[in-house]
Amino acid sequence: MQPTKSVLSWTLGLLAGAVITAAAQQLPLEPIRERGQGVYPVYEGWYKNADGTFTLLVGYFNRNTREAIDVPVGPNNRVEPGGPDLGQPTHFEPRRGWGVFTIKVPADFGTKKIVWTVNANGLNASVPMHLDPNWFIEPFEDAASKNRPPMVRFEPGGRPFAGPPDGIRAELTALAGEPLLLALFATDVKPTANLSASRSGPSRERLDVTWSLFRGPGKVVFSTSKPPIEKGDGRANTTATFDRPGEYVLRVEANDETGEGGGGFQCYWTSVHMRVTVRPAVQTTGNN
Repeated sequence: MQPTKSVLSWTLGLLAGAVITAAAQQLPLEPIRERGQGVYPVYEGWYKNADGTFTLLVGYFNRNTREAIDVPVGPNNRVEPGGPDLGQPTHFEPRRGWGVFTIKVPADFGTKKIVWTVNANGLNASVPMHLDPNWFIEPFEDAASKNRPPMVRFEPGGRPFAGPPDGIRAELTALAGEPLLLALFATDVKPTANLSASRSGPSRERLDVTWSLFRGPGKVVFSTSKPPIEKGDGRANTTATFDRPGEYVLRVEANDETGEGGGGFQCYWTSVHMRVTVRPAVQTTGNN
Protein backbone atom coordinates (compact mmCIF):
# COMPACT_ATOMS: atom_id res chain seq x y z
CA MET A 1 0.00 0.00 0.00
CA GLN A 2 1.35 3.42 -0.91
CA PRO A 3 1.65 5.87 2.01
CA THR A 4 -0.92 8.63 2.00
CA LYS A 5 0.08 12.21 1.40
CA SER A 6 -0.37 13.20 5.04
CA VAL A 7 1.71 10.24 6.21
CA LEU A 8 4.40 11.33 3.81
CA SER A 9 4.06 14.86 5.13
CA TRP A 10 4.45 13.65 8.68
CA THR A 11 7.45 11.43 7.89
CA LEU A 12 9.20 13.97 5.72
CA GLY A 13 8.48 16.70 8.25
CA LEU A 14 10.20 14.65 10.92
CA LEU A 15 13.09 13.19 8.94
CA ALA A 16 13.83 15.90 6.39
CA GLY A 17 12.06 19.13 7.31
CA ALA A 18 12.68 19.12 11.04
CA VAL A 19 15.84 20.60 12.52
CA ILE A 20 16.40 18.88 15.87
CA THR A 21 18.88 19.99 18.53
CA ALA A 22 19.07 18.85 22.13
CA ALA A 23 21.62 18.09 24.83
CA ALA A 24 20.65 14.44 24.45
CA GLN A 25 19.69 13.85 20.83
CA GLN A 26 16.28 12.29 20.28
CA LEU A 27 15.76 10.58 16.96
CA PRO A 28 12.30 10.73 15.32
CA LEU A 29 11.91 6.95 15.25
CA GLU A 30 13.06 6.25 18.81
CA PRO A 31 10.69 4.16 20.96
CA ILE A 32 7.96 6.32 22.44
CA ARG A 33 7.59 6.87 26.18
CA GLU A 34 4.92 8.20 28.51
CA ARG A 35 6.79 11.39 29.42
CA GLY A 36 9.88 13.48 28.82
CA GLN A 37 9.85 13.50 25.03
CA GLY A 38 9.46 16.39 22.63
CA VAL A 39 6.87 17.90 20.30
CA TYR A 40 7.37 17.88 16.53
CA PRO A 41 5.65 20.51 14.39
CA VAL A 42 4.09 18.86 11.34
CA TYR A 43 3.33 20.52 8.01
CA GLU A 44 0.21 18.89 6.54
CA GLY A 45 0.06 20.76 3.22
CA TRP A 46 -1.53 23.75 1.49
CA TYR A 47 -4.65 24.64 -0.45
CA LYS A 48 -5.73 27.62 -2.54
CA ASN A 49 -8.49 29.98 -1.46
CA ALA A 50 -11.13 31.54 -3.69
CA ASP A 51 -9.53 34.99 -3.38
CA GLY A 52 -6.18 33.75 -4.73
CA THR A 53 -4.45 33.49 -1.35
CA PHE A 54 -3.20 30.20 0.07
CA THR A 55 -3.69 28.45 3.39
CA LEU A 56 -1.03 26.36 5.12
CA LEU A 57 -2.40 23.55 7.27
CA VAL A 58 -0.29 22.66 10.31
CA GLY A 59 -0.39 20.01 13.02
CA TYR A 60 1.95 18.45 15.56
CA PHE A 61 3.16 15.16 17.02
CA ASN A 62 3.63 15.03 20.79
CA ARG A 63 5.68 11.86 21.19
CA ASN A 64 4.53 11.33 24.77
CA THR A 65 1.70 8.90 25.37
CA ARG A 66 0.53 10.55 28.62
CA GLU A 67 2.22 13.92 29.05
CA ALA A 68 0.40 16.99 27.74
CA ILE A 69 2.83 19.86 27.26
CA ASP A 70 2.30 23.62 27.51
CA VAL A 71 4.72 25.92 25.67
CA PRO A 72 3.81 29.65 25.64
CA VAL A 73 4.29 31.69 22.50
CA GLY A 74 7.82 33.09 22.52
CA PRO A 75 11.36 31.83 22.00
CA ASN A 76 10.29 28.21 22.58
CA ASN A 77 7.15 28.35 20.44
CA ARG A 78 7.51 30.70 17.51
CA VAL A 79 6.60 31.07 13.84
CA GLU A 80 8.93 33.07 11.61
CA PRO A 81 8.82 35.31 9.73
CA GLY A 82 5.76 37.31 10.74
CA GLY A 83 5.50 35.90 14.26
CA PRO A 84 6.29 34.78 16.78
CA ASP A 85 2.51 34.42 17.16
CA LEU A 86 0.65 33.26 14.05
CA GLY A 87 -2.08 31.38 15.87
CA GLN A 88 -0.22 28.20 16.79
CA PRO A 89 -1.24 26.12 19.82
CA THR A 90 0.40 26.51 23.21
CA HIS A 91 -1.10 23.30 24.62
CA PHE A 92 -0.10 19.97 23.08
CA GLU A 93 -2.12 16.88 23.87
CA PRO A 94 -0.30 13.53 23.76
CA ARG A 95 0.27 11.98 20.34
CA ARG A 96 -0.89 13.33 16.97
CA GLY A 97 -2.79 16.57 16.47
CA TRP A 98 -3.99 16.67 12.87
CA GLY A 99 -4.31 20.08 11.19
CA VAL A 100 -4.87 22.02 14.40
CA PHE A 101 -4.32 25.49 12.93
CA THR A 102 -3.84 27.32 9.66
CA ILE A 103 -1.75 30.19 8.35
CA LYS A 104 -2.99 32.26 5.41
CA VAL A 105 -0.35 33.58 3.02
CA PRO A 106 -0.73 36.05 0.12
CA ALA A 107 -1.20 35.13 -3.52
CA ASP A 108 2.38 36.18 -4.31
CA PHE A 109 3.92 33.96 -1.58
CA GLY A 110 5.79 32.07 -4.29
CA THR A 111 8.82 30.09 -3.07
CA LYS A 112 8.98 31.71 0.36
CA LYS A 113 8.89 29.63 3.53
CA ILE A 114 7.53 30.00 7.05
CA VAL A 115 9.12 28.01 9.88
CA TRP A 116 7.45 26.84 13.09
CA THR A 117 9.78 25.96 15.97
CA VAL A 118 8.85 24.26 19.24
CA ASN A 119 11.23 23.57 22.13
CA ALA A 120 9.72 21.10 24.60
CA ASN A 121 11.46 18.93 27.18
CA GLY A 122 14.82 20.18 25.92
CA LEU A 123 14.17 19.11 22.32
CA ASN A 124 14.16 21.86 19.69
CA ALA A 125 12.27 20.93 16.50
CA SER A 126 11.33 23.02 13.46
CA VAL A 127 9.41 22.45 10.26
CA PRO A 128 9.35 24.63 7.11
CA MET A 129 6.04 25.40 5.40
CA HIS A 130 5.85 26.21 1.70
CA LEU A 131 3.82 25.92 -1.52
CA ASP A 132 5.62 22.95 -3.04
CA PRO A 133 3.14 21.31 -5.47
CA ASN A 134 3.78 17.92 -3.87
CA TRP A 135 2.14 19.17 -0.69
CA PHE A 136 -1.15 20.28 -2.26
CA ILE A 137 -4.22 18.96 -0.40
CA GLU A 138 -8.01 19.05 -0.88
CA PRO A 139 -9.53 19.26 2.60
CA PHE A 140 -13.10 20.12 1.58
CA GLU A 141 -13.97 17.25 -0.76
CA ASP A 142 -12.34 14.03 -1.86
CA ALA A 143 -12.22 13.89 -5.65
CA ALA A 144 -12.89 10.13 -5.84
CA SER A 145 -15.52 9.49 -3.17
CA LYS A 146 -16.98 13.03 -3.03
CA ASN A 147 -16.85 12.73 0.73
CA ARG A 148 -16.94 16.02 2.62
CA PRO A 149 -16.11 16.96 6.21
CA PRO A 150 -18.82 16.88 8.89
CA MET A 151 -20.54 20.16 9.69
CA VAL A 152 -20.51 21.80 13.12
CA ARG A 153 -22.92 24.49 14.34
CA PHE A 154 -23.06 26.21 17.70
CA GLU A 155 -26.82 26.76 17.59
CA PRO A 156 -29.72 25.11 15.74
CA GLY A 157 -29.87 26.45 12.21
CA GLY A 158 -26.70 28.47 12.81
CA ARG A 159 -23.79 28.93 10.48
CA PRO A 160 -22.15 25.61 9.60
CA PHE A 161 -18.38 25.18 9.81
CA ALA A 162 -16.55 22.43 7.94
CA GLY A 163 -12.95 21.60 7.14
CA PRO A 164 -9.74 23.07 8.59
CA PRO A 165 -9.83 25.75 11.30
CA ASP A 166 -10.13 29.34 10.18
CA GLY A 167 -9.88 31.81 13.04
CA ILE A 168 -12.17 32.07 16.07
CA ARG A 169 -15.70 30.92 15.23
CA ALA A 170 -17.47 31.37 18.58
CA GLU A 171 -16.91 33.32 21.80
CA LEU A 172 -18.18 32.64 25.31
CA THR A 173 -17.54 33.89 28.84
CA ALA A 174 -17.21 31.83 31.99
CA LEU A 175 -16.33 32.04 35.68
CA ALA A 176 -13.26 30.27 37.04
CA GLY A 177 -14.18 27.05 38.82
CA GLU A 178 -17.74 26.94 37.46
CA PRO A 179 -18.83 24.60 34.63
CA LEU A 180 -19.53 26.23 31.27
CA LEU A 181 -22.00 24.57 28.92
CA LEU A 182 -20.52 23.81 25.51
CA ALA A 183 -23.32 23.06 23.07
CA LEU A 184 -22.88 22.16 19.42
CA PHE A 185 -24.74 20.40 16.64
CA ALA A 186 -22.87 18.00 14.36
CA THR A 187 -24.11 16.53 11.09
CA ASP A 188 -22.53 14.56 8.26
CA VAL A 189 -23.44 13.82 4.67
CA LYS A 190 -22.43 10.38 3.49
CA PRO A 191 -20.26 10.19 0.35
CA THR A 192 -21.25 8.58 -2.93
CA ALA A 193 -18.55 5.89 -2.61
CA ASN A 194 -18.04 3.36 0.16
CA LEU A 195 -15.06 4.58 2.16
CA SER A 196 -14.72 1.23 3.90
CA ALA A 197 -14.59 -0.82 0.71
CA SER A 198 -10.82 -1.18 0.85
CA ARG A 199 -10.79 -2.03 4.56
CA SER A 200 -11.27 -5.35 6.25
CA GLY A 201 -14.52 -5.96 8.08
CA PRO A 202 -17.98 -4.52 7.48
CA SER A 203 -18.45 -0.86 6.68
CA ARG A 204 -19.57 1.30 9.58
CA GLU A 205 -20.98 4.72 10.12
CA ARG A 206 -19.25 7.13 12.45
CA LEU A 207 -19.65 10.70 13.57
CA ASP A 208 -18.01 11.94 16.74
CA VAL A 209 -16.71 15.17 18.22
CA THR A 210 -13.76 15.77 20.55
CA TRP A 211 -13.03 18.85 22.65
CA SER A 212 -9.52 19.85 23.72
CA LEU A 213 -7.57 22.83 25.03
CA PHE A 214 -5.70 24.77 22.34
CA ARG A 215 -4.42 27.77 24.31
CA GLY A 216 -4.83 29.07 27.82
CA PRO A 217 -3.16 30.14 31.07
CA GLY A 218 -4.53 27.24 33.11
CA LYS A 219 -6.12 23.82 33.04
CA VAL A 220 -9.49 22.85 31.60
CA VAL A 221 -11.53 19.85 32.70
CA PHE A 222 -14.32 18.62 30.40
CA SER A 223 -17.19 16.62 31.87
CA THR A 224 -16.56 14.49 28.80
CA SER A 225 -14.24 15.41 25.95
CA LYS A 226 -16.24 13.16 23.58
CA PRO A 227 -19.92 13.91 24.18
CA PRO A 228 -22.47 11.57 22.59
CA ILE A 229 -24.28 12.95 19.56
CA GLU A 230 -28.04 12.77 19.70
CA LYS A 231 -29.90 11.41 16.72
CA GLY A 232 -32.07 13.92 14.93
CA ASP A 233 -30.61 17.36 15.52
CA GLY A 234 -27.04 16.16 16.18
CA ARG A 235 -26.80 17.89 19.56
CA ALA A 236 -23.67 17.10 21.57
CA ASN A 237 -23.35 18.83 24.93
CA THR A 238 -20.55 18.87 27.45
CA THR A 239 -19.17 21.27 30.06
CA ALA A 240 -15.75 22.80 30.60
CA THR A 241 -14.39 24.01 33.95
CA PHE A 242 -11.42 26.40 33.98
CA ASP A 243 -9.14 26.51 37.01
CA ARG A 244 -8.10 30.16 36.68
CA PRO A 245 -9.11 33.39 34.93
CA GLY A 246 -7.75 34.40 31.55
CA GLU A 247 -8.35 33.96 27.85
CA TYR A 248 -8.58 30.42 26.53
CA VAL A 249 -9.03 28.90 23.09
CA LEU A 250 -10.74 25.52 22.82
CA ARG A 251 -10.73 23.29 19.77
CA VAL A 252 -13.49 20.91 18.74
CA GLU A 253 -12.83 18.28 16.08
CA ALA A 254 -15.51 16.32 14.23
CA ASN A 255 -14.66 13.05 12.48
CA ASP A 256 -16.57 10.66 10.26
CA GLU A 257 -15.80 6.97 9.67
CA THR A 258 -12.41 7.76 8.15
CA GLY A 259 -11.09 8.64 11.60
CA GLU A 260 -8.65 11.24 12.91
CA GLY A 261 -6.94 13.20 10.17
CA GLY A 262 -9.31 11.72 7.61
CA GLY A 263 -7.47 8.44 7.77
CA GLY A 264 -4.39 10.24 6.46
CA PHE A 265 -5.98 12.12 3.55
CA GLN A 266 -6.37 15.55 5.24
CA CYS A 267 -10.05 15.52 4.35
CA TYR A 268 -13.31 14.30 5.90
CA TRP A 269 -12.73 16.05 9.26
CA THR A 270 -13.59 19.44 10.75
CA SER A 271 -11.73 21.54 13.33
CA VAL A 272 -13.17 24.70 14.88
CA HIS A 273 -11.71 27.13 17.45
CA MET A 274 -13.73 28.82 20.22
CA ARG A 275 -12.51 31.63 22.49
CA VAL A 276 -13.57 31.59 26.15
CA THR A 277 -12.91 34.57 28.41
CA VAL A 278 -12.77 33.33 31.98
CA ARG A 279 -13.38 35.81 34.78
CA PRO A 280 -12.57 35.43 38.50
CA ALA A 281 -15.12 33.56 40.54
CA VAL A 282 -17.65 35.72 42.33
CA GLN A 283 -16.61 36.22 45.95
CA THR A 284 -19.40 36.13 48.51
CA THR A 285 -19.19 37.27 52.13
CA GLY A 286 -21.47 35.99 54.84
CA ASN A 287 -23.31 38.18 57.31
CA ASN A 288 -22.36 37.89 60.96
